[in-house]
Amino acid sequence: MVMIPVPTQPAVPPVRLRRGLCLAHGRRRTYSCRVPKEFNEIRDPVHVFVNADPDELAVVNSRPFQRLRHIHQLALTYLIYPGATHRRFEHCLGVMEIAGRIYDVVMRAENLSDTVREVVPGSRRKREYWRSVLRMAALCHDIGHLPFSHTAEKELLPEGVVHEQITRALITSDEMKPVWDAMRPRPEPEDVAKLALGPREARDLIFDTWEAILAEMIVGDVFGADRIDYLLRDSLHAGVAYGRFDHQRLIQTMRILPPAPERAGGEEAAAGEEALRSTMGVLRGGLESAEGLLIARYFMFSQVYFHWTRLIYDIHLKEFLKLWLAERGGQFPTDPAGHLLFTDNEVMQAVAAAARNGDDPAHEPAWRIANREHFRVFYERAPQDVALYPEAASAIFEAAKREFGEGNVRYADSRKPAGTAEFPVHDRDGRSVSSLALSEALQQLPEPKNEFVYVVRERREDARKWVRENGRAIIEAAARAEKEEEE
Repeated sequence: MVMIPVPTQPAVPPVRLRRGLCLAHGRRRTYSCRVPKEFNEIRDPVHVFVNADPDELAVVNSRPFQRLRHIHQLALTYLIYPGATHRRFEHCLGVMEIAGRIYDVVMRAENLSDTVREVVPGSRRKREYWRSVLRMAALCHDIGHLPFSHTAEKELLPEGVVHEQITRALITSDEMKPVWDAMRPRPEPEDVAKLALGPREARDLIFDTWEAILAEMIVGDVFGADRIDYLLRDSLHAGVAYGRFDHQRLIQTMRILPPAPERAGGEEAAAGEEALRSTMGVLRGGLESAEGLLIARYFMFSQVYFHWTRLIYDIHLKEFLKLWLAERGGQFPTDPAGHLLFTDNEVMQAVAAAARNGDDPAHEPAWRIANREHFRVFYERAPQDVALYPEAASAIFEAAKREFGEGNVRYADSRKPAGTAEFPVHDRDGRSVSSLALSEALQQLPEPKNEFVYVVRERREDARKWVRENGRAIIEAAARAEKEEEE
């Protein structure tokens, strides 16, 4: 028998689909699944995995972003909820992941109405560009935070300056320029800054409707990716259930929608006007998930963010920082180079040193933080007192300063507006309807109203007895004085 040699197919190298996953093709005509970028999977306790491409990893590896590894998400809350030691670093990764998911859902062809298509970029290249910019902005939206996040922002920055302005300065700084310049296509830093801040915090920039919608996906007042992630993440690490809601369902039902007639002054808007006023909303089937988010926010503020012990630690920390920064005018630097020098690590090192040194000007607040010797609550806002005088807690505080000494008493006002609960809902008949017209829960959404008056621990029982015996008379006297002043 004569053996006829059979030519063999040349070996075709495997095509890498993603890190750790390859597919070997045996024939040249086989469909190619080659992708232009490798995606790295970052483990995350909230979202399981956060996917990041090389450009996004370049942002993650930058100094401004790596600094977030050392900025606690919830300041000193870990002294009350021991698990709440998470940082802004992982939060920003989570915001990028959620923002990308939202974009992918709302930009599906079947989810874009004819009206909305008027404001959405038509070309695939532009859509890919803006998706990339959205995710970069989500990563960068918190890089301007001071040590311990929001705790001392108002008191320790120059008047009129907020952390969002530092974020913008960092995004457009020389520090980040090589990162942006190495990317193809190169994102415009101003575009990244726009989406990271939104129209409310970047009022000097001009936003078109499309840019405003993208910014809303990140920092929107109703259900931006920032809010979705911090509620889920803070709830998980604090060990409470208050911040949980059906976020998967919410994201799947999000849409770019024209405004509801109720929001347009009760009249139907013209087609062109509808397109220009388009914003983020949900399908009717996602309304309950949106309700869940807004109710979760209320409970998290009431029970975690405005916990009475957390609030007094914020006060002690602010007092320490003002004294520690006295040589710098009592404020943190706002320029990018100076900003990058300060993290929670430097602050806590200074707290420990001042707590050991009785001659240090910042010794007392540092000692209270280091030894958990915070002031104790002896009075909190009560409905019956507010009925007599809306500023009852303030009246008690002023009287307590006279009774126990100004240095021995503190006051925390944590009242926070509920914020907007209105957004368009795509009803089952195809119309955009205001969320407030469909939801009684959102119509009655309460706002957190916690107020506390504190005293040094040694005088707590004395203060409790004093307020029981004198509180009502103090409040009534304050109410009369205000009425006489008005007359």
